[in-house]
Amino acid sequence: MRKINLLIGLLAVSAGTYGQDISPELYHQPTQMDMGGVGLMQMPTARMNRAGEFTALYYDNEEYRRMALSIQLFPWLETTIRYNDVRTRLYSDVPEFSGDQTYKDRGVDVKLRLLEESKYLPEVSVGLRDFAGTGQFSGEFIAASKRWNDFDFTLGLGWGYIGRRGNVDNPFCELADEYCERPAGFQGRGGSFEYDEWFRGAMSVYGGVEYQTPWEPLSVKVEYDGNDYTDEPSRKPIIQDSPWNLGLHYRVSDNLNIQVSYERGNTLMFGFNLRTNFNNIEQVKRRKRERTGNDLTQQKPPTTIDAINTKQLVKALHDEGGWGTQHIQVSEDGKRLTTYGSQSKFRDKELGVERASRVLATETPQTIEEYEFISTSFNMPMSKASVDANKLREAMLAENMTADVDESIQHSDITETERQKALSGEAIYDQPFELGMPKFGARPYLEQSFGGPENFYMYQLRLDMGMSWPLSENLILDAEAAASLLSNYDDFNYVSPAGDAPLPRVRTFIREYSTQSDIWVQNIQATYVKQWSNELYSSFYGGYLERMFAGVGSEVMYRPYESNWGIGMNINWVKQRSFESHFGFHDYQTVTGHVTGYWEPEFLKDTRVHLAAGRFLAKDNGVKVQVEHKFNSGIIVGAFAAKTNVSAEEYGEGSFNKGFFISIPIDLMQISDSVGRANFGWAPLTRDGGQMLRRERTLLGVTDGRDRYYSN
Repeated sequence: MRKINLLIGLLAVSAGTYGQDISPELYHQPTQMDMGGVGLMQMPTARMNRAGEFTALYYDNEEYRRMALSIQLFPWLETTIRYNDVRTRLYSDVPEFSGDQTYKDRGVDVKLRLLEESKYLPEVSVGLRDFAGTGQFSGEFIAASKRWNDFDFTLGLGWGYIGRRGNVDNPFCELADEYCERPAGFQGRGGSFEYDEWFRGAMSVYGGVEYQTPWEPLSVKVEYDGNDYTDEPSRKPIIQDSPWNLGLHYRVSDNLNIQVSYERGNTLMFGFNLRTNFNNIEQVKRRKRERTGNDLTQQKPPTTIDAINTKQLVKALHDEGGWGTQHIQVSEDGKRLTTYGSQSKFRDKELGVERASRVLATETPQTIEEYEFISTSFNMPMSKASVDANKLREAMLAENMTADVDESIQHSDITETERQKALSGEAIYDQPFELGMPKFGARPYLEQSFGGPENFYMYQLRLDMGMSWPLSENLILDAEAAASLLSNYDDFNYVSPAGDAPLPRVRTFIREYSTQSDIWVQNIQATYVKQWSNELYSSFYGGYLERMFAGVGSEVMYRPYESNWGIGMNINWVKQRSFESHFGFHDYQTVTGHVTGYWEPEFLKDTRVHLAAGRFLAKDNGVKVQVEHKFNSGIIVGAFAAKTNVSAEEYGEGSFNKGFFISIPIDLMQISDSVGRANFGWAPLTRDGGQMLRRERTLLGVTDGRDRYYSN
């Protein structure tokens, strides 16, 4: 009790410094539980966070350390990935394999809202805990939560790890005998969906309340635990003196929360979490309505087409509008100006068009009534933005140039007929292709994995040095070399003999590739892209396609403009690269390829589903599903899973290939604008089944201008 009083005192001291800076809307926002995700302490509630909420949590006690990432993808869907560090248990009984590394358990949770709270009805949710992990903490629940003033009450039913107390009979047992018992402990290789075990065995009623105190940074939690801790993965008996748990949640700032709890009647637990909202994140220096320096009241536009200073115009379009100009055409009647090019600076396509239009308004005659921006990729027209020049000029003259001019911009497809029409008239600028020098760049890259036997965190920080060299309007050469800066991949101490592998080792040679040399060639790839019709594209490519494979291939894609669907197909012959030399090869070779459909459901805004079927690198056949969601900030979060004709036993631990990723626009992390992205991935394990070829310049990326899902 003295420890609890001391912690309360420390929180009180902190409140004077940080409490007053907290946004008012956060005070009644649902809080995190010990396991990650919205809840009380051990028990989940029915509550959902605001859409876009992202939380990273750490919680600690004598038996377990828990690290979790939780994200509210939709108002009705919460997902959580978690690592449980079992401090009382070794990773394995073989010291040569894992040393004194403690056991790490991976888990994935999901919660769905069934009913939103109303005046008389509670919020109701159903959830699955650890449903795609090892199952050692697996459980299911149905919970109802109802707010009354500053009290938020929860009553729930739990199964598995959540309901081991078994204080009520399982009603499903009356329907079928198999629901009366639940297999004890872990029953498989991990990572599989053990749906036949859901809602089976002992069931318990649990409940609790969270009270928002008059001191707004602090809330108090009281909980009746549905777990009696009789069968724990810790392999050490856990004594529970009381089923009642008491906790405090303190908001230090908008982004930091501290939690402390006294649980099981004998254990003090402590944790913290960091939060943000992916819908609300903005660039450090927001430029959406920043003045461009183009002022019609200060600058006098030219009066004729011949008076346009094209060199100055092209430079201003690039510097102020981020528009790289290839061609400028004026219609025969002199009322429409069309420019071909690409946006290389602004992720917000409305902002890019607006700023480039402001340049045209001050650098071209006022007799022009329409500006057209035709966005191209590999000299192929992707889309068209039309701007009413008269409305734009009126907006620029009104309210000191702060008026919103988005209404004057219209986006559309460009057909071949419209393209020929745009090319009719007088060309005032044309930049024919000339073979120039390649462009070079460098970036740091962090490759990482979690939960391995040698170390929980394995990493390699490297410097990627890339080259991009256009050889013609439709042909480009990409190359990348990498240098290792900091790494602990040398700690990998287990290499499976190739002869014993049930599958060709297409990815599990990662240790050999990573330790081959401190400098290596990542890829050298030539890509030729061609447009066959307004909606049909193809590419041909070859070279050292990735770190582990070289070969040749082709891709074709049908992609209508701003359609919610598309379809593509690729086929590749590849050979495994050597890890003993930079440019050599191993004997293994194969043909791999997939038919992939892309779909953006109308009922799930800003969500894209990929479904690929075909042959994978290890000559296994199956499907890969990938779902990704884009938030208002441009951040994309996704997950994938590949299931093939490889059995769980052949695949190994994890049962099938799966993982998560997040893609963050670079301009959110800097003060300058950019269309680039930083990508971070997480896969629980690297195995050989369900693995696809990785290469540069996929048609999905090349044709992103058709709807700008990734570059907007």
